[in-house]
Order: sequence, then structure tokens, then C-alpha cells
Amino acid sequence: MTLDPKYLRQKKTSVSVAQHGLLAITVLLCALFHQVALGQTSSLLGGSQGTPPTLDRLSWTYQPPPQQKVLRLHDILTVLVDEKTQVIAEGQMDRRKKADGKFVLSDWVLLKKWSLIPDPQSLGDPTIGGQMENKYRAESELESREAMKLRVACEIVDIRPNGNLVIEGRRTIQVNNDIWEIYLTGTVWPQSILPDNTVQSENVADLRVIKREVGHVRDGYRRGWLLKWLDEHQPF
Repeated sequence: MTLDPKYLRQKKTSVSVAQHGLLAITVLLCALFHQVALGQTSSLLGGSQGTPPTLDRLSWTYQPPPQQKVLRLHDILTVLVDEKTQVIAEGQMDRRKKADGKFVLSDWVLLKKWSLIPDPQSLGDPTIGGQMENKYRAESELESREAMKLRVACEIVDIRPNGNLVIEGRRTIQVNNDIWEIYLTGTVWPQSILPDNTVQSENVADLRVIKREVGHVRDGYRRGWLLKWLDEHQPF
């Protein structure tokens, strides 16, 4: 049986192409796995030549932190006022004074004809005796607790050269004849502002909070001018 030379030549060509294709695939696979097969290492983080692991690449539940908002003049932020004060003072005082004295006049003088002469004590020497005792004791105790918790929306009224924000806020609530006014000012460091545009009152410098009440509730417990004067000067 005789094969056609042309057929043999085509078969050799197809075999050669298949071999070259297989060689190309082998070289490509070696190039792809060259970085992986660097050798064994005991580090849990992998080889030092690879990309360092980061949370955003390895965690399925990773969420990037929200970007801090750039605040400008007249923007609004909320101040969470939560102030608590507690004062406890105790005092005790005990003072005693005791004095005992006896005085005797054993000699005296007499003015006679522009001369000083001794004056005898015919009825005896005059004496003076006295006793004084003073006792003072005082005890005092003071305990005071105050708390204020509220939210006030404030406006940025000025931006300092170093980036600090000067804020000012006012809040007025009126129910029938009762009025509550709240006024707040202070200086805020931008980094202390939370992502939801709120800031704690403890992070506000030069914080000033003024609360006023007007109406029936205030009239029920406010002091009159005479009682204020008596409390201030303490005449009794």
C-alpha cells in the first residue's frame, strides 16, 4: 500500500502545529504559576513578595468607613448635650475658748498740792476677778446633683484659621403660656464630629448653655425680689 507524499506532508504539518500549541500552553501555565510556587513559608500572611492581605480584599462583610463630610460656613450640626455634675461637701468645726483672771490693785497714788503721794488703801486692796468661756461648734453637709440632657441643632457661624468651627444654636419651645429657651455656643474640632453630623458636648470647647423658662411653671417656684435680696446679703 502506497501513501501519497502530499498526505504525509500535511499530516506532519498538523502534528507539528499540535506540538507547538501544547508547548505554548505549557509555557503559559508555568508563567502563571511561577509567582505561586516560590517555596514553602511558615508565615500566615504568605510570601513577602506577594500582595499584602488587606481587610477589604479578604473579608466578605467589609464595608468602607464613610468619608468625613467637609463642613462649610452656615452648615448645620447637632450637639448632644449630656452634662452631669455632683458635688458632696462635708464640714465640721469645734472651737473652745476659756479665760480666768484675777486682778488686785495693791498701790495707788494721790495728787495733793501738785504732788503725787502714796495713797494708802484703808479699806483693803480692790480686786477684780472674772471668768470667760466661749464655745462654738458648727457642722455642715452639702450634696448637690444636677443633670442636663438635650439635643440642639447649631449653625457654623465662623471657621478659624486652624480649621476649628465656631457654632451657635438657639431653640425655643412654647406650650400655651410656658416658654423654654435654650441658647448654645462653643468651638468644635472638626475631627470630633461623628459621621451623622453630631458632636458630644464634652468635645465642645468654651461650651456655654443657657436655659430660660417663662410662664406658669416658672412663676410657681421662682423667688421674689425681697427673698433674693435676703439670700444675697444674709442679714439674719
